[in-house]
Amino acid sequence: MKVLITAAQFSSSISGVQRQALNMVRCLLTQSSISAVHFALAPWQQELVQAVSLSSIDRVTTHVVDMDQSLSSRNLWYYRRLPELAAQIRPDVVHLSYPVPVNASAISCPIVLTLHDLYPYEIPENFGFPKVIFNRVILQQCLRNVDAIACVSDTTVLRMKQYVPRGTWRKASRIYNCVETEERYTQYSPLPGWQGEPFLLSVSQHRKNKNVQLLIRVFHRLLREGSVDPEMKLFVIGITGPETARIHQLVSDLRLDRRVVFLQGLPEPVLQWCYTHCKVLVAPSETEGFGLPVAEAMLAGCHIVCSDIPAFREIDEGHCRFVALGPGAEEGFVDAILASLQEPPMSQISLPQFSSGVLGTQYANLYRGLLSSVSSLGSAAHAASVQRLRPKVSRYDGEIQPRIAGKGERE
Repeated sequence: MKVLITAAQFSSSISGVQRQALNMVRCLLTQSSISAVHFALAPWQQELVQAVSLSSIDRVTTHVVDMDQSLSSRNLWYYRRLPELAAQIRPDVVHLSYPVPVNASAISCPIVLTLHDLYPYEIPENFGFPKVIFNRVILQQCLRNVDAIACVSDTTVLRMKQYVPRGTWRKASRIYNCVETEERYTQYSPLPGWQGEPFLLSVSQHRKNKNVQLLIRVFHRLLREGSVDPEMKLFVIGITGPETARIHQLVSDLRLDRRVVFLQGLPEPVLQWCYTHCKVLVAPSETEGFGLPVAEAMLAGCHIVCSDIPAFREIDEGHCRFVALGPGAEEGFVDAILASLQEPPMSQISLPQFSSGVLGTQYANLYRGLLSSVSSLGSAAHAASVQRLRPKVSRYDGEIQPRIAGKGERE
């Protein structure tokens, strides 16, 4: 099978979506049935791909697409130019790494979408008005027009059932994000000005759902009460976003400018260093689709303090301290962090359900199920995909049961 993965996104610094797309390539390359992977990225993402040596990997071809960073240019490329790229490559499957406008009738092979979350509905503050309306429209249009939806967690599958029609969420399967220990490892501190001081770590974009402001207030309280090392620092790793100005203002108001350090775009070996050297990973999110940093921290043997939300509970193997959000959350995080700091170092654990081999098999099974359904239609019926006679997926958890929409059935 030949697979085209699209990963062109606005950020030039690596984000969770881009990391998932790169990890998807790693998963697919474990499968002998995948003959080639074509990876489409934006011009400003080339350094990201070079950093992981993707272009030098056998069976992988990268494509730098013609777009600029504006929202309109990116969306127009996906709707108008992606079909042209697919016609040129002639893949067996097109896999979208996040929701985008889809001209499905112009693409002659099955289309799969990785769905991370339902943030336009769960937490509209991430986008603001009227952008949230625009994001909801794109999300629903994409979900309707793809052939299968690979949700990154059972939590995301359940969220789909809340916000999208039944005919759409029946196409969903659960295929986790890939989380594996990074083989490469930097031996020296990548943190600016770090002289061996203890530090707390948060891997968070500057978005409302990440609750970075709550974390900063918790950190300030720990220092003010003298309950942690007076040299303790907080490192926040993640790309900027709608909350950046408010986060920096809070840091300034609390006079934490020298204690809170913001970083973004760290390569995998550097991020691995951060996990293995931090005192505690803190994740106070209001909602998540998966919670990649929590899973990575577990693999690294970190102490973890996180909010008590479904996505984190789905990952946890009994290694996290959970804190309920709402009234008393600040005090709860303070107590949980202090308790974690008193514990001995933790050992690394294994999370085989997130391994590239296991997930690669699930992706390959999903693709085969879709292609088998298309084949059963016959070439003439498949050519009528303009009418959206496309396969559905009814069950998740790696066991794919393709199903063809009946006459008159709407997606």
